[in-house]
Amino acid sequence: MNFLWPWLLLLLLIIPLSIAIYIWMLRRRRKFAVRYSSLSLIRAALPKRARWRQHLPFALFLLGLTSLILAQARPVAEVEVPLSRTTIILALDISLSMCATDVPPNRLTVAQEAALAFVDEQADGTQIGLVAFAGFAELIVPPTNDKEVLRDALSNLTTSLGTAIGSATLKSIDAISEVNTAVSPSGLNLQTDETVTELAETYQPDIIVLLTDGANSQGPRPLDAAQQAADRQVRVYTIGFGTDEIPEMVCTQEQLGGDAFNDRFGGGFGGGFGGGFGGGNFRRFLVIDEETLQGVADLTGGEYYRAESADQLLEVFQELPTQIILQKEAIEISVFFVIVATVFVGTAVYLSLKWRRYP
Repeated sequence: MNFLWPWLLLLLLIIPLSIAIYIWMLRRRRKFAVRYSSLSLIRAALPKRARWRQHLPFALFLLGLTSLILAQARPVAEVEVPLSRTTIILALDISLSMCATDVPPNRLTVAQEAALAFVDEQADGTQIGLVAFAGFAELIVPPTNDKEVLRDALSNLTTSLGTAIGSATLKSIDAISEVNTAVSPSGLNLQTDETVTELAETYQPDIIVLLTDGANSQGPRPLDAAQQAADRQVRVYTIGFGTDEIPEMVCTQEQLGGDAFNDRFGGGFGGGFGGGFGGGNFRRFLVIDEETLQGVADLTGGEYYRAESADQLLEVFQELPTQIILQKEAIEISVFFVIVATVFVGTAVYLSLKWRRYP
């Protein structure tokens, strides 16, 4: 506990001074009582219980006075409170491998459903942005609290070739920088660039949730991009989704869309096409690079999760809010000390009036 006005704590010197005056007054009364033998005999005949009753109201008064002085010094305490300015960037992998059916009906459908449930569960004031990435990353929805816009965008994601995890991280940083001036855009070297004088000392309330089912195949190295997030104190929570199998891949017509992939291959891949992805260097990009995802999370202060089923992915998303929107904040608690002071002083006055018949 800290105090905004600690110099007022000097008033606590009143407490020992009051005790000294009280003791002096008691001794003076005893000297006066000795002069009158009848008073002395009466006092000696009083039960011991009456003696502590004599001092209890004063003790309670001192406690109340102490609490009141502490309140005047404006004490503050660190408590966990929800932050209304939190921005969450969902960076979702929409590479063609997300059509894998090892998590039925396919990975992309399950990821969309989990993300939709996550959006619905967030507080109304929480801003959420959506970054989709395959061979490159794109900000689909800038940070917004309009859940209907987010639902529509999540429901209409389409697949493409490639997995650019590093690009997705940088694009997410840029999206956060648009709403939080404390976060610099990606590309700036915070150690030497004159536009930024010092690094952030505490974690930003804004975070990135990055979900992928494979390994980085192009664009910046994920750990290089994560270093930029770490320099800005932006946490990245990574999710490796899918099994280690390379099953048949089946996308719906909506998930294939009309992108460059379809223009190249003629579109209409509503059925399975698992055979063409079985070997060569391409296979290694279909296996989750857990070491890199763990490294990204560790470097930025986030956490890495592995989900191999729809239920596990839902559990991961359900765990995220408590880690995202709660942060320690200094709260002034003077009112608590005022209440305590009122109770002590009020009790002291009540007992003093109730027991006033005793000397």
